Amino acid sequence: MVALLTGELPAENSGDPRQRYLEASFATDEKKLATMSNTSSSDSTAHNFQLMALSPADGRYASRCESLRPIFSEFGLIRFRTRVEVQWLRHLARDAGLAELKPWPAGVDPVLETLAFAFSAKEAAEVKSIEAITNHDVKAVEYLVKNRIDTVPGATHLKEFVHFACTSEDINNLAYALMLREARETVLLPTMDRVIASISKMAELHAAQPMLSRTHGQTASPTTLGKELANVAHRLGRQRLQLAAVETLGKINGAVGNFNAHTVAYPELDWSAISQRFIASLGLVANPYTTQIEPHDWIAEYCDALARFNTILIDFCRDIWSYISVGYFKQRPVEGEVGSSTMPHKVNPIDFENAEGNLGVANALLKHFSAKLPVSRWQRDLTDSTVLRNLGVALGHVVIALEASLKGIGKLEVNTARIQADLDGAWEVLAEPIQTVMRRYGIENPYEKLKALTRGQAVNAETLRAFINDLEIPESARKELLTLSPDSYIGLAESLARNLGKEAW
Repeated sequence: MVALLTGELPAENSGDPRQRYLEASFATDEKKLATMSNTSSSDSTAHNFQLMALSPADGRYASRCESLRPIFSEFGLIRFRTRVEVQWLRHLARDAGLAELKPWPAGVDPVLETLAFAFSAKEAAEVKSIEAITNHDVKAVEYLVKNRIDTVPGATHLKEFVHFACTSEDINNLAYALMLREARETVLLPTMDRVIASISKMAELHAAQPMLSRTHGQTASPTTLGKELANVAHRLGRQRLQLAAVETLGKINGAVGNFNAHTVAYPELDWSAISQRFIASLGLVANPYTTQIEPHDWIAEYCDALARFNTILIDFCRDIWSYISVGYFKQRPVEGEVGSSTMPHKVNPIDFENAEGNLGVANALLKHFSAKLPVSRWQRDLTDSTVLRNLGVALGHVVIALEASLKGIGKLEVNTARIQADLDGAWEVLAEPIQTVMRRYGIENPYEKLKALTRGQAVNAETLRAFINDLEIPESARKELLTLSPDSYIGLAESLARNLGKEAW
């Protein structure tokens, strides 16, 4: 037991089942831990891990979540907690200038630098070993840092300033802020940008492709395929900007947010300023008003912005699914893939279905986070702790969905013949421009006349041509109407689609 607290791992033949589990869990080096799922088919250990995983994010879809695993895994949380502990100790020496931290032995910095920025599976295993005794995860990190300081001659006086004046939440809130920021900057935004770029490219490519609109599921004024895709890209781009703009907040102000212990120990220091500078050094924004916990309002903003992006992408997936269903898109078959276990001809829109399903799971979690996390009884309850551990699960489902969307988009081929056939069979949509021109030239009851001609009636080019020729309108207007067809009646759709590239995002 004592050996665990001092950082000495038990012998390999230890009979403690908890220790055997820990050793098995952290037996790989940091690189393999960070990319556990990126293994060959011959690696039975990794495959068994995936087969037995409780969550599909770590099982079936593990390869799509590689980028998030070193951030949101237990390893990732321990890694960021350790970084915060180390950097706070350094800040107390360098910024706060505590006299008790002098002298600062030269050998300390390399040790602390390794812990903060080269954290490995070995250190993570050591923390879990200590936690098996302390039954407190943050305290275990504190002991790890102290153990490492103990290895430096002349550094013993630094040990009790590890975790100085901190509550566990001072460490946790900053660790989660760093995790969410890193996930956003290195995983979410780049992948979201790929999705937006793919849809934008399709919008530009098909800017001039006329397509029948459907409002309420019925034929409506034509648009272009590119314009409909541009609508989606624009919406996604706005939400992407809002997610990117969410400030990542943090606090390090003690047990109830008032610097109580700080001011008793060092009343002469400006602890608010020291705290703000420390948080800024981590690349975060200080929240000066908190209880024991940072209230998580910014995490709610983060989750809500991400959920809105997801909702728009769900809308897109459903629309593409429907366009595939009516034949507007074909899907390029992939060699060896099976669409149906019994119907050999099928190429199902499984990527868009997969994306929609995972986006729904993600949003269920994200909406729970945004509703629950800002609520805490009095100065602190622990309900946020277990909820925060699921942030990576939600983001994992987002990444799974984004990758599925990209895969689906990559298979799409436009079926221009099918789109044109629908346009050729929908001459009734020209009732709108005809009655609008009639209004301009003072013809009475234009809407009603076109309603009687077209509603529930079979209408073709000849029907409309005869009607137009009987109108008392200028000859130039008549000629303009006679040149209209469903595939030319697209308004500014093409130029709107091409202007998408000028958007700020």
